Amino acid sequence: MPQTTPLIDLTPDQQIRLDRQMEFLREMDKLKSVLRGTKLINKSRRENSAEHSWHIMLYAAVLAEHAGPDVDIARVLRMLLIHDIVEIDAGDAPIHGHVDHAAMELKEAAAADRLFNLLPADQARAFRALWDEFEAAKTPDAQFAKAIDRTQPPVGNLHSGGGSWIEYNVTMDQIDTRVGVPINRGAPVLWAWLHPLLSNFFAKR
Repeated sequence: MPQTTPLIDLTPDQQIRLDRQMEFLREMDKLKSVLRGTKLINKSRRENSAEHSWHIMLYAAVLAEHAGPDVDIARVLRMLLIHDIVEIDAGDAPIHGHVDHAAMELKEAAAADRLFNLLPADQARAFRALWDEFEAAKTPDAQFAKAIDRTQPPVGNLHSGGGSWIEYNVTMDQIDTRVGVPINRGAPVLWAWLHPLLSNFFAKR
């Protein structure tokens, strides 16, 4: 007879904790179905929010040397991993779209309440605090995370002939305000590299 792997006995607390953690993780699968305003570089389809979260985590890991000295990249990666999970309930709010920002903030806060509270209480508090920190964008970690979040879409648009900028009729002035300000605040080296490329693109339009 085949030998079976021996099982340890879970305590009731371990069983309850794992049940909640797995429920949260199953719910996170829905992020793969949330479509964003940004298209893939090959223009074949819109990016989903799970792909976006993975990609900006990779951006942060590769570009970590351009963060300020007080930035903890491990915390930044955790922020970027969870920053958009509220879109499971609230949907995507394209940065250049016509969005009621006050209403969206309420929807996202309600989504954060529901989704993070699927976790055990200690993890729910820790994840929610990290999400709140990212949203407030006042700490060095959050500002670098925001800068990375704002860097990835325009890099994609530059390599796809304009992407969502064409769809939303975006101007360079709007880019400076909506993209340039947070990138320059959290990662000025990245903005110094990106700005000439953007200026050149919009000058030719």
